Amino acid sequence: MRTCNGNTGVMELFEKGKVVKICAPMVRYSKLAFRTLVRKYNCDICFTPMIVAADFMRSTKARDSEFTTNERDRPLIVQFAAHDAQTLADAACVVAPFSDGVDLNCGCPQRWAMSAGYGACLIKKPELVKDMVRLVRNQVDNPKYTASIKIRIHKDLRKTVDLCQKAESAGVSWITVHGRTAEERHQPVHYDAIKTIKDSVSVPVIANGDIKYLEDVESTYQVTGVDGVMVARGLLANPAMFAGYNDTPLECIWDWVDISIEQGTPFTCFHHHLIYMLERVSSQPERKVFNSLSSTSAVIDYLQNTYGSVDDLGTSPC
Repeated sequence: MRTCNGNTGVMELFEKGKVVKICAPMVRYSKLAFRTLVRKYNCDICFTPMIVAADFMRSTKARDSEFTTNERDRPLIVQFAAHDAQTLADAACVVAPFSDGVDLNCGCPQRWAMSAGYGACLIKKPELVKDMVRLVRNQVDNPKYTASIKIRIHKDLRKTVDLCQKAESAGVSWITVHGRTAEERHQPVHYDAIKTIKDSVSVPVIANGDIKYLEDVESTYQVTGVDGVMVARGLLANPAMFAGYNDTPLECIWDWVDISIEQGTPFTCFHHHLIYMLERVSSQPERKVFNSLSSTSAVIDYLQNTYGSVDDLGTSPC
């Protein structure tokens, strides 16, 4: 893999006075092809899917399959799951020439991650998080390379504030806050908690959770004062969301087809993304037909017959 000479000054994005728009780390979904797509529609920073640092360091096969990028894939943050400082720092050193920062996952609530000592269980170990951030900053030989964390909140918010302030003292670059506890799934996001955290640290804070439209970006900023927003499902449903579209425009759908073919995206991934993109703009009978398609050529024929090409309809929403 060649070293990418991309923009390594990620922190400069937070100094421009606008809300930074970020594509979240999503298992199976926030891979190179999808990152390429959302970058065309005003996404400022992209994350890789979460990678288990120990596996990444142990296996060449894991490194080749889990981390794929190119020279246009910037700014890029690599998210790792880890539970010891040295492994995280070693992984950061491996990916540093090809990315702009690493992020420690302290928010994944899945049982397998928690039982392995990864994800949201780390919010209960602020000293360990502090050590992990500090070692990454000390070992990566690039002062512009970022070390960030993505967290969930405690029921007792004082513990979350303590965690964030400890991470700040260790040199954390920014903090992404998913405004729910590890036990909460679909409950409303605690925007008041995100605001409290923002007011408690001087590093940039990113809000995450339930942002589905561009107007939600502005309302979240107004309520919390955060420096940026991170979006997952909202971008799956509409990769052009940050460009102001309420639903996926036809141009974006055909962009995804072109990118997927160019990069050799496996059919299942290619198809699943389109299922998400078309969910808001197609009827239930149409979705039933589309979801049953089993080849790239069948998908392309369906899209052309149902929606037309970009040449037919310009960039109008489907």
